Amino acid sequence: MLSFGLIPGVFNDYFVLPDDLVVVSDQMTLLTYAFLHGSLWHLVGNMVFLWVFADNVEDAFGHVRFIIFYVLCAIGAGYAYVLTDPTSQAPVIGASGAVAGIVAAYLMLHPPQKVWVLVLARVPLRLSAFWVLGFWVLFQVYAILVAQPGDEVAWWSHIGGLITGAILVVFLRRRGVPLFDRARALPAPAPLGKIDDNRGRR
Repeated sequence: MLSFGLIPGVFNDYFVLPDDLVVVSDQMTLLTYAFLHGSLWHLVGNMVFLWVFADNVEDAFGHVRFIIFYVLCAIGAGYAYVLTDPTSQAPVIGASGAVAGIVAAYLMLHPPQKVWVLVLARVPLRLSAFWVLGFWVLFQVYAILVAQPGDEVAWWSHIGGLITGAILVVFLRRRGVPLFDRARALPAPAPLGKIDDNRGRR
């Protein structure tokens, strides 16, 4: 995990990993980190977001552009964390930054679409994506403001993914696909369930 995780201090050449731990180049970890997770719940939380939102974003981009979009969101998220904590020796792992890019794209493509949410993990409510995802975005910003040194969540990677996704959706969506679409109805996404609780640094 140490070899494939993104370590800002190593990426910025403040520190060097022992030779026996080096598997990929420092530059490659800007992508490989996004395919590792700290726990099963970390992985499941990200997969739930992908399951609910990624298919509609992929429809707006096409298969190839969606893959490019996802990879660039992962890189953008990782680089945001590297810039904000350049000497950190803690490896950052997880797809949350890339998933945040998908959240931003969905929010800009289909804000009025309804999403099933389990409030308190028990009460099902069907709410507009604008409110559900908008709240999630605001929570990321709030978390940045109250974050403490040594926090186990790499909040800036989420912000980096959101910004990267919001920029890329403008350029990578298929011709004729509008932003902030209010006319085209989509099938209601599957129940979102309990929103990723962001456990573990990623």
